[in-house]
Amino acid sequence: MQIYLDYSATTPTRPEAIAKMQAVLTQEWGNPSSLHEWGNRAALVVETARMQVAGLINAVPESIIFTSGGTEADNLAIMGIVRNYAVPQHIIISSVEHSAISETVQMLKMWGWKVTHLGVDSKGRVDPNDLKAALRRNTVLVSVIYGQSEVGTVQPIEELGKIAKTHGALFHTDAVQVAGRLPLDVETLPVDLLSLSSHKLYGPLGAGALYVRPGVNIRPVLGGGGQENGLRSGTQATPAIAGFGVAAELAAKELETERVRLIELRDRLFTNLADVPGLIPTGDKINRLPHHLSFFLEYADGEKISGKTLVRQLNLAGIGISAGSACHSGKLSPSPILLAMGYSQTAALGGIRLTLGKQTTAADIDWTAMVLKQVLQRLLQDLYPSKSLFSIRE
Repeated sequence: MQIYLDYSATTPTRPEAIAKMQAVLTQEWGNPSSLHEWGNRAALVVETARMQVAGLINAVPESIIFTSGGTEADNLAIMGIVRNYAVPQHIIISSVEHSAISETVQMLKMWGWKVTHLGVDSKGRVDPNDLKAALRRNTVLVSVIYGQSEVGTVQPIEELGKIAKTHGALFHTDAVQVAGRLPLDVETLPVDLLSLSSHKLYGPLGAGALYVRPGVNIRPVLGGGGQENGLRSGTQATPAIAGFGVAAELAAKELETERVRLIELRDRLFTNLADVPGLIPTGDKINRLPHHLSFFLEYADGEKISGKTLVRQLNLAGIGISAGSACHSGKLSPSPILLAMGYSQTAALGGIRLTLGKQTTAADIDWTAMVLKQVLQRLLQDLYPSKSLFSIRE
């Protein structure tokens, strides 16, 4: 039995998107910048996809800038604003950002920019009052992730965006995990910049987009031919963009029914695992992505038992999940997200994430709960031979 529960890492490309990509590869393969018929057909594909992606977030098509993915969109949002200033200014981000944001601002620090990292509570949420206190006269940009990929917490983006807007700072959010799972409407949402990724919503890898609110001035990061309204040079990846467009359009149509279905499955799995001692949910249970579950192991030691250990063991059982910690150069590192939420170094090695998707069924949920309990029992017997999983605290 093969069960994939890592949809926050990537989603399988849906058949409709694959069919569109195949058609583009065989029929509309021209360069979208060329002026002849072949180029015109490819350009039409790109502009159709632009309208489809814009429709997902209720944006005007001209505000969508295609990129290679969410990481490039995040980088363009940050660096595109930074390049407007000859003298370093002040930026605010949360302490639970994706590395595409946190690593980018690390570079800015070396260039003299001042960066404030907003703390979060034990559920991973930013307090809007902390944003108010952190704003300075020279704060030019605030960036807060919408839905945290590791612990599933959804931030109060509307309130945070209004605070930034009142102060006069621009507001960016990485909505990669939210798009296609929760409603997004940039006409009412107080955001100036918003990042999207194709392969998180059943489109192909290698395509993403940055929404730029009309009137917001950003500068390109790449030099070149001036594609994407001069903001992202490089020949557009027409097949991937076309697949992205189809996936975005279908995600918009299916969003509400799929959201309800995923919440039911998510809560079913939370319930099935609620009686497992030492398996502690992380993130905000209420303000949470509909497809997302995350836990840490109270008895993790970072050696015999860690999040990475569970990933490997469940993989052997045919179940794909992910660890909350990252492996760098062969060394297991504590999750910076869990550390920011106040967890200890050891606990931050014991994080796991299970994320659900279109192919997930109730039978998958029940089987996964049973297997996870069996795996934990087997691992614990190595540490505590005389105890069972359910007597571990005795």
